[in-house]
Amino acid sequence: MYVTIDTSALIAVIGNEKSRQTIIEVTTGCSLCAPSSLHWEIGNAFSAMFKRKSSNIELAKMALAAYREIPVKFIDVSLEQALEISHALNIYAYDAYLIQCAQQTSTPLLTLDRGLKIAAEKMGIHILEVES
Repeated sequence: MYVTIDTSALIAVIGNEKSRQTIIEVTTGCSLCAPSSLHWEIGNAFSAMFKRKSSNIELAKMALAAYREIPVKFIDVSLEQALEISHALNIYAYDAYLIQCAQQTSTPLLTLDRGLKIAAEKMGIHILEVES
């Protein structure tokens, strides 16, 4: 079974957050997919942590090494469809890419982002629930 995974869930795993083990258990035996934008979202998440002084470059580099070990199939999503979703739900394009990826691949979405969960559910996407 494939699962669309978002940045929040991957950051929780590679950053050794509280929900790490549960995410690993939920995805064991699954193949992961994500929109091609995932790399840039991971980078943006770390830059936000730098601004908040909640991480440093050494920790980020260690987390990126762990990220590279996680097999993720990257999906090219339709920009036009994603923008339709973004407009309809009044959400950021990055969230719309994830919803479009889950729709396009007919996969459930694993996210820790409450706003994304709500938006995805409005689009009929099944959510894999994990406590953050």
